[in-house]
Amino acid sequence: FYVLNFTGSQVAGFYVNAGKLTALPGSPYTLSAAPIAITVAPNNAFLYVSTLSGIYVYTIASSGQLTLGNSANAISGDQATSMQVDSTNSWLVEAVSGAATAFAVHVSPSTGLPASTIEETVALPNTTIQQVAISPDNTFAFVAMGSGGTAIIPFNAGNTNPFGKISTIPAKNSAGAAISVAVDPITSTTTTPRLLYVGETAASSGSNTGGLRVFTYGTFQEISGSPFAIDGLAPSSILPFSTGDFVYVLNRQVSGSSTGIIKGYSIASSNSVLTLTALGSTFSVGTNPQAMVEDNTGAFVFAVNFGGNPDLRGFTIDATNAGILDPVISGATGTDPVQANAIAAMH
Repeated sequence: FYVLNFTGSQVAGFYVNAGKLTALPGSPYTLSAAPIAITVAPNNAFLYVSTLSGIYVYTIASSGQLTLGNSANAISGDQATSMQVDSTNSWLVEAVSGAATAFAVHVSPSTGLPASTIEETVALPNTTIQQVAISPDNTFAFVAMGSGGTAIIPFNAGNTNPFGKISTIPAKNSAGAAISVAVDPITSTTTTPRLLYVGETAASSGSNTGGLRVFTYGTFQEISGSPFAIDGLAPSSILPFSTGDFVYVLNRQVSGSSTGIIKGYSIASSNSVLTLTALGSTFSVGTNPQAMVEDNTGAFVFAVNFGGNPDLRGFTIDATNAGILDPVISGATGTDPVQANAIAAMH
């Protein structure tokens, strides 16, 4: 997996060896400008890094080592706030905060480089870009747009311009904002995603007013019980677990505390009706956590903290208590303070 260190402008690569955090060969890798966002292509061949000087592509060796591609030139001048590669490895979908536009860079699945000099676009109804997600069945792209709600964009990788006509899920409350979005995985027992998740501020009651909104995928009707209280203020990252049994929400802020937490939910189905049930515990992460991922083995969940304490925390799923996260790794991702602001893992 790979972490962006904002201070020092680095990509730091790691793997877990005998329970210890171990740097990949050649890590850390110095960037030309401060990093913003990061994503790994589904074929695990390419890593894309958005910086203040544009988007760069790295090839990923079997060892995980990175090599900067495109003769060290940016493949796009966009300062992407968030980005993801579609399941065909043919489109890098991204959006830039301050621009009411989503972009699709046509890339080669074999080289990771642009296959066209033209970026396809679709106009968004809001300029406050928070996060981009593509459904694993390659049918929709989603953009969390702050107070503008969440954009639903039909997506077809086979079209010259993969974007269709946008619709929008408004924020739950007028004072709220959509700041994260994620889609259920396709599992061994499902052929399409089941649920869409949107993390919003000011979506539930009490002192911690952040909420997880959950929608039936395809119809995008909100399920019973949504929004679900997340015991925090700012749901900065949502992780539907690869088995389809759990979903986790990373809270960047919690009322009365400087430590962020992860809130988890189990997912159950009865007569084709899906329900979420909160796990009995929350899990401490660090100061101002930004993002979390599941590693490609399904053994670990990793989260990075912009404020440190620590830079990175890793968890395993408890062997006897379903869905409970056990902290097993805690470490620095560089010479502190690094302000770790994003993380991506091999698929």
